[in-house]
Amino acid sequence: MVEQSGLPRHHVRVPAAANVPLVVEVAVDSVAGAKAAVAAGAHRLELCSALELGGLTPSLGLLEAVVASVPRTVPVCAMLRPRAGDFLYDAGELTAMQRDAERFAAAGAGGLVAGVLRADGMLDRDRLQALRAAAPALPFTCHRAFDLCVDAFAALATLRELGCARVLTSGQAANAVAGAAAIATYVARAGAHLTVMAGAGVRAGNVAELVRTTGVREVHLSATAWLTSGMAFRRPGVPMGATPPADEYVWRTTDGAAVAAVVAALRSLPAPPRR
Repeated sequence: MVEQSGLPRHHVRVPAAANVPLVVEVAVDSVAGAKAAVAAGAHRLELCSALELGGLTPSLGLLEAVVASVPRTVPVCAMLRPRAGDFLYDAGELTAMQRDAERFAAAGAGGLVAGVLRADGMLDRDRLQALRAAAPALPFTCHRAFDLCVDAFAALATLRELGCARVLTSGQAANAVAGAAAIATYVARAGAHLTVMAGAGVRAGNVAELVRTTGVREVHLSATAWLTSGMAFRRPGVPMGATPPADEYVWRTTDGAAVAAVVAALRSLPAPPRR
């Protein structure tokens, strides 16, 4: 369990010296997953639905339930992603994201997570600004839409100009280990007010080296495990969707042990110096 420091929900703990834990953010999609991640030592949560699709906007009810179930010292950052697929959104989708942002802020979210691209692959500054304006008091994270943009350095400049808190990235590679060299350049370029958070493929066995080689002070993982349904009666041949999963009686959950292993791997690692 993280420390009960009495800090306000919107506070983001930033390590300043050796022996201060680096920030571990865990993507979760349930109350049970949130509790498991926090019990394992997660410092911040990213709340989504449909993590198997990369994460979509959670329901307001889920956000409220998760906020109520974790300590106030653990920010719950809500995803704004209205559908799977690319990050080129139409006006209706943007309106839905803005409304979700407003409601999430009122419900106690500790941050928002989103990303919007233009058709040419650049970050859509105007639409990101509109999302920021919907809940200006909340820290804003640009998710891995950044990894699909055409010009990473231009995107970093845009995020700094917009006052975004952080950007989640794998270094525009399949995973953060493969993209470590690029992540290190982003850390150097981002400046003091934009945090670069490494994510994708973060595991206990690679996280310490990833932090050492990139200089990141925050890491992100989903720690996926699979649960088997407790249903004794199962109706075969009745799928719940046009493209049903391989087994509708198995679903993902958060593996607290995997989170705890990452936290432990970072515990004795000196925090990088302030930049």
